[in-house]
Amino acid sequence: MNILLVRVSSLGDVLHNLPMVADILRHHPDANIDWVVEEGYVSLVRLNPHVRRIIPFALRRWRKSLGKKETRMQIRGFFKAVREEQYDYVFDTQGLLKTGIIMGAARVTEGGRKVGLANGSEGSGYESISRIFHTQSIPTDPRTHAVARGRLVAAAALGYAVDTQPDFGLPGPDHANRPAWMPAGDYAVFFHGTARDAKKWAPENWIATGRALAPLPVLLAWGSALEKAEADTLAASLPNATVLPKLSMDEAVSLARNAALAIGVDTGLTHIAAAFMRPVIELYCDSPKWKTEGNWSPHIINLGDKGAPPAVAEVLAAVKQLRSAA
Repeated sequence: MNILLVRVSSLGDVLHNLPMVADILRHHPDANIDWVVEEGYVSLVRLNPHVRRIIPFALRRWRKSLGKKETRMQIRGFFKAVREEQYDYVFDTQGLLKTGIIMGAARVTEGGRKVGLANGSEGSGYESISRIFHTQSIPTDPRTHAVARGRLVAAAALGYAVDTQPDFGLPGPDHANRPAWMPAGDYAVFFHGTARDAKKWAPENWIATGRALAPLPVLLAWGSALEKAEADTLAASLPNATVLPKLSMDEAVSLARNAALAIGVDTGLTHIAAAFMRPVIELYCDSPKWKTEGNWSPHIINLGDKGAPPAVAEVLAAVKQLRSAA
């Protein structure tokens, strides 16, 4: 059986789609699973050895140069790659017009099905027009967890129940191949940056937490000039903190994969650390905890909720709990 998964972005959403692979193979071990994903996240999907073929999608880059001949050639090449294989099932678990168009372009076998979401979850960017490309639309509760949503869609189409904890198919820590900027021993990482200010935790809270962790090294990641400035401000008050260089996606994933402790707001890299089963404290300040909380490992502690940021004392109690269990 050949299956195509269409989940192109964003970082956290691609990550949350990974357990579909293990679920499908648990019930259909002979299945071949391919995946269409935004080119920036190919390296994340590649970490799962059970994905046979990854088809890079580059809309974020293409839309900047649609008038160029080489861009149009790349787009034609992408759709040619999507159509190379005939699939028994095509799953679109993003529910957008752009992912629906990809689903529509894919070829299916006689009797094959194109399966997607009948509705979105609360606060999602679901586009109902995507249903015109479906053979089958699967309804889900509007408050379905981000990890469960894709799992439930596949289970409904393929005829099995979701009755296990999610398996992301990711490897364990890599102690042998640490880059030069990564400490040889244990370290904590703060994923403090996020695009929306309301989701951020106050700087004084990060500083108080970082001081309490000393002498454990604290690494400060960043992804934009603003986040770099915020990291510099935190490091100025934390003698055990280091502001990292700008990291590639592979390096950022490695940072999360090897952390002895990750503390972060509701953002993709925090969820990646949780998927690697690292000791993680997820901080919810202005997004609903039910939607993305790490609920598959005792090494993950979720604090706060929409409109109710956690206090420093709660975070330090969680640190103590995780460190004592290590």
